[in-house]
Formats: sequence, C-alpha cells, structure tokens
Amino acid sequence: MTSLASRKAHVIGLGLIGCSVALALREVGWRVSGEDASPDIETQVLDAGVIASTDLDPTTSLVVVATPSGQVVNTVKKLSMSDLSPSALITDVAGVKASIVADIDDPRFVGGHPMAGSEQRGLAGARSDLFNGATWVLTPTSATSPEQYSELHGYLREIGANVVSVDAHDHDRLVAIASHVPHLLAGSLMNEATEAAEQDAVLLQLAAGGFRDMTRIAAGDPSIWPDVLVDNKDAVLQSLESVVDRLGQLRSALLAEDRSALKETLQRASVARRQLPGRALQSEKLVYVRVRLSDQPGSLAAVTSTASDLLVNIYDIEIAHSAEEAEGMLLLAVDEAQSAQFVEVLTSKGFGVTVE
Repeated sequence: MTSLASRKAHVIGLGLIGCSVALALREVGWRVSGEDASPDIETQVLDAGVIASTDLDPTTSLVVVATPSGQVVNTVKKLSMSDLSPSALITDVAGVKASIVADIDDPRFVGGHPMAGSEQRGLAGARSDLFNGATWVLTPTSATSPEQYSELHGYLREIGANVVSVDAHDHDRLVAIASHVPHLLAGSLMNEATEAAEQDAVLLQLAAGGFRDMTRIAAGDPSIWPDVLVDNKDAVLQSLESVVDRLGQLRSALLAEDRSALKETLQRASVARRQLPGRALQSEKLVYVRVRLSDQPGSLAAVTSTASDLLVNIYDIEIAHSAEEAEGMLLLAVDEAQSAQFVEVLTSKGFGVTVE
C-alpha cells in the first residue's frame, strides 16, 4: 500500500465520475491531478480546487481513466508509452469491460466500473460521497497480480465502495440487464410521454412518483452511452429481445383479459423488487479467511469471483508471501455470518482455507 506521504492520483476525464473520484480521493488524503480533452473543463475543475494540477507526475501511484469507453484503450496505451512508474496502478470506470480488457496488455491495468452515477452532469453533479456504499466492479485477469488487486481494492474501499470481482465477459452480460437496457427503456418511456404530451400537454403534469422514478436515469449524460451500447451490442440486444418477449406476454394477457396472469407477473416482480440487496452495510463482526494461493494463472480471480457470486463482501484483502514457499496467502476480512459458505465453496474448488 502506498504511504500516506506519497499518495498521488491522476484522473483522466473530468466529468461527473472523474470529478467525483478526484473529490473522494482528495478527501482521504490523496494529492490529485487530472486532465480533460476540454481546456475549459480543466480550468473549471482547477479553479474549483478539485485537482491540484493538470500534469501527470511520473511518480503517481494511481491513474483512473474516466473517459468515454471508446477512448479508454487508446488512453491506456498512451500511458504505457509514458514515463509513468512501473509500480503505478491503472484502472478505468467504463460501463463495458470485455473489449477494453482484451485490448489492453499493460500489466498495471485492472478494469473497473463503479455502479454509481447521477442525472446531473460534470463538475456540478460531482460528490465526494458518490461511491459510499456503491458497488465497484473490478475485472481481474490471469495477469493481475494479487498485490495489484489488493492495493486497488484497498484504495476503493477507502472511498467507501463495496468492491466485487467479476469476469469481464460476465460483467458485460450482467450490466446489460442491470444498467444498459434500463437506460434504453427509461429513454423510450420518456420519449413516448413527451410525444404524447404534444397532443395532451396535461400528461406531463400527471407524471407521478412511479413515472419519475422509472425515467430519472434518462436525464443522465447521453454522450457516454453510444460507445457503451455499441461495444456491448450482443448482450444488450439479447436482453432487449427478452424484454420484448415479456411485453408480448403481457400484451397477450391483457388482450385475453387474463387477470390472474397479470397479477402473477406483477406479484413476482413485487417480491423480487423487495428482495433486491441494498447498499452494503459495514459489518461489526469480521473474521479473517486465509486462502493459500497457488502460482497458477487466474487463482486470484477465482477466489474473488467466488466471493462475488456468493454476495460475500470482502472488507479488506492482503497478500502475504513466505520466503520458504512459492505460494502466497490471501488474507480476506469477511462478515462472520457469510464465512462458512464461502469457506465451503473455496474448499470444494481445491483451495486450502483456514479461518481465524
């Protein structure tokens, strides 16, 4: 972990997420620099005191690429050719991961995606607490060292995020359902209501809480979405087709005046909605799970992905090496109530596990 005295971060892309990352890191003691393609935005963010400089210090410990997803690969490749320290960590915040991770071969890079945002844009909407309790996905690969992952995990936990590990392809498939298609549906519903309001202006005055809740995300920055949607086209199309099928079933039930089918569909959705996990709560009773980590590629990702699959929140992670052994030891702090199943599944996968 970087010492307090040398904690320097650089954020590339000073929009809502980039500025929020800068504010969050600054609040926990980092010196933060940053840059943006727009000189005007750089000036605004500098004047607001969000960043201290627009220059990338070669001794920077952490670089966060917060550009639109279509620019991430080229941005990281430029960093790879710069004089940035070999020990620096590089991550991004793009909403699509598989294509980015596949096209970047810099060992310092670990793909990331914070599941947080706002309908507000840019500096005006930025908040230092935006990531407090939010899920932040990391997509380690077989090339990701335990030390890298542990360090980045710690930085993100510092700013309040609940860090989960997911395979990059799984990430794209899952966020198509959880994020990308909902944004398209919100936009479609908002556009439908707006066009209808051209004939009946009173319609928008009738927009109650449910309509406003469903369309809130349509107010977000539209410029970030074309790259994400095109890059994740296959998963988004598959999810859209499933939604169209469900709407078709509802249409058929309504045509048939099948009240029981309509009620069953809405009842199932109501139960599922109430069971959605909330933002992660800090546990007061932690245990430490020691996992013997082999030198096989992908071992770290297998452990952290198992935790995510089981909804086990890793509150802290450390890596220890023994001078006598080639293997490392992961020390994971998890909620005691979740530890038994986690240990059982890891053991079934062939990991040596102990609990203390």
